[in-house]
Amino acid sequence: MLYHAYEWTHSTIAPLRQVAEAGLKACNDPRNPWAGSLPLRTWAASLEMFETATKRYGRPEFDIDIIEAHGQPAAVRQEVVFEKPFCRLIHFRRYGEGCSEGKDPKVLLIAPLSGHFSTLLRGTVTKMLETHDVYLTDWRDARNVPVTEGLFDLEDYTEYLIEFLQHIGPGTSMMGVCQPGVAALAATALMAEDNDPCRPESLILMGSPIDTRVSPTEPTKLADEKSLQWFESNMISLVPLPNPGVMRRVYPGFLQLSGFMSMNIDRHLDAARKQFGNLVKGDGEADEAHRKFYDEYLAVMDLTAEFYLQTIDVVFQRHLLPKGEMTVRDRKVNLDAITDVPIMTVEGGRDDITGEGQTHITHTLTGGLSEDLKQAYTHPDVGHYGVFNGSRWRSTIQPKIAEFIAAHHK
Repeated sequence: MLYHAYEWTHSTIAPLRQVAEAGLKACNDPRNPWAGSLPLRTWAASLEMFETATKRYGRPEFDIDIIEAHGQPAAVRQEVVFEKPFCRLIHFRRYGEGCSEGKDPKVLLIAPLSGHFSTLLRGTVTKMLETHDVYLTDWRDARNVPVTEGLFDLEDYTEYLIEFLQHIGPGTSMMGVCQPGVAALAATALMAEDNDPCRPESLILMGSPIDTRVSPTEPTKLADEKSLQWFESNMISLVPLPNPGVMRRVYPGFLQLSGFMSMNIDRHLDAARKQFGNLVKGDGEADEAHRKFYDEYLAVMDLTAEFYLQTIDVVFQRHLLPKGEMTVRDRKVNLDAITDVPIMTVEGGRDDITGEGQTHITHTLTGGLSEDLKQAYTHPDVGHYGVFNGSRWRSTIQPKIAEFIAAHHK
């Protein structure tokens, strides 16, 4: 019923949003003699704030067309090279003098399936493309997947990663950004135990909740304090018409967004006040920066109920992977089987989502891996998102990851 109420509210507001859009065009029309006046700029700013606050944000575009690879300009084209019901594998193919096939290490970049679209990693991809051949998991919005495609849970997620690595082929490094860490580590262990030639050449885990019992944060405490039944009763809804995934059980994106916003509500309110002022003053540069950030931040996707609940259960409540009790299709995940896959972990010193040590604990859990194949790095000045995006990612963190991958590239 909650999802139906959300859709009904969105539909009810639609006429008001259309009126606001029409009013905004009239205010900004160069033929309007009062277009530049302070009262009209203030009114136009009010209309734009209403329109942006009530519209539905779809999946953003990557908009990665030109990059610099090895100091030379290169064109980039996205190609879907493998497709599953709940995910597409995208290859960012580069065309330029320094981008010959097979020259650079292949990297499978695993986008988090935790509310935002894979475009959240736009900055991550752009920087990695300078010196790597990049593939990316592009997860589908569950409300757009028909129920005839079946279910999708954490075990399916892990199997998807194995299939993607096998499709790309041997010599591929794997990078798990935040949420995928558990599945990435499990997939590596299973492939290592099978002596799969397509197992990761190296594994990089960034801000991942491998063991949330280490330095618990507010999000991990919430996940542990409530029962699984509470999450199922309060967080799960049925997708309503007219979405393609009608009747699919999901954790809705709008609920996730409300959780994201509530964690830093003062910061978002302050940003909204500043944006209103920017619009009134006509500060185009600040307006564009705000718009670019929130167009990405407010674009959220639904997760399947089974994936969401199994993640809460396995990762945040029972901690099965660090306890050595996690299974995939009734097969136990044995981290000691990882003996020849170098592992690097990256944490942010100001991360308030994945606590200190939750990712680095990986090195303690992988007892079969020699110390010379392990590396732990903490950047003291970045938070959760700064681990994989922003100036410190570009200047410090990514170069260290690139060095690690290169050191173990055959």
